Amino acid sequence: MSKQFSISTRTLRYYEQIGLITPTKKEDSTYRAYDAETITRLRQIIVLRKLRIPLKQIAEVLQSSEARVAIEAFERNLADIEDEITALSTIRSVIKAFVEYLNLRGAKFALPDDASLLEVVDSLTVSKINFKEEKSMEEINKANENLNKLKDEDVRIVYLPPMTVAAAYATGEGCEGKAIDMITQFVVESGLLDIKPDARSFGFDCSKGAAVLGEPSHVYEVWVSIPDDIEIPAPLVKRTFDGGLYAAHVLRTWDFQDWRLLREWVDASDKYDNDLDSPRWISPETVAGQGFEETLNFYNFIHKGSKMEDLQLDLLFPIKEKADGRY
Repeated sequence: MSKQFSISTRTLRYYEQIGLITPTKKEDSTYRAYDAETITRLRQIIVLRKLRIPLKQIAEVLQSSEARVAIEAFERNLADIEDEITALSTIRSVIKAFVEYLNLRGAKFALPDDASLLEVVDSLTVSKINFKEEKSMEEINKANENLNKLKDEDVRIVYLPPMTVAAAYATGEGCEGKAIDMITQFVVESGLLDIKPDARSFGFDCSKGAAVLGEPSHVYEVWVSIPDDIEIPAPLVKRTFDGGLYAAHVLRTWDFQDWRLLREWVDASDKYDNDLDSPRWISPETVAGQGFEETLNFYNFIHKGSKMEDLQLDLLFPIKEKADGRY
């Protein structure tokens, strides 16, 4: 399903969590099965998402048998598009006026100083301008890429202190969910948050060579920080994390392309170097040295029943200060 529709398995699981699709499980198997009705619904969801209908409205449309609900959702979307078209038409008219004005003035550059013109331009908002007219899709995608680049103010530099962690790892289909469930069960049964309410939880792909962005993980490990002397039940294992410096960026709208943007920011930095390949803990069972996905609201997440829609993630990319002394 992931390959057929070119979406990640995490997106599929998120759609399941919020009730947009309902797969079944085969007996004696961890694999999900999708019937024809679910496949049709997923296709509808993808179409509506490409039309920029919010997930909340998609849920309303698909869960209602009344055409009125869909009409209202589409009309709201049309209103937004009309605003964008109006804004873009205004911008085109203003820029054309600039060109005509500058052609009349010759080589010397100076924009017209017109108070009414300022009022027109000031009324436009960036949120209304989501696409460009008279451009090829390739140009639009390239422009969008530039707009999506992370700026210095988008990235936090954080230091993770050394800590002892309980680790759970799983392999195969759905390994992220399996590892999260193991850690959640341990936290609840041990009463860990009563002992250590500041516990932090991290997850990461630990496949050899790490999974390609957007592809499902083959091996996934989840940690929770613990007191040094606490007993860890099998199959969980205890690890010692050495700590280190990380570039951090909050995951937006479950778009794991943010990992690529964060790496590009690190590679372009004049202050920090990529430190992805330097292990910061010893792991006989899995690969060490990967970036982390930290659950920001871990305490609340556990107490809310570990629902995926309540999850907030921070992406943490391992870095080190540049050796040339510029920082």
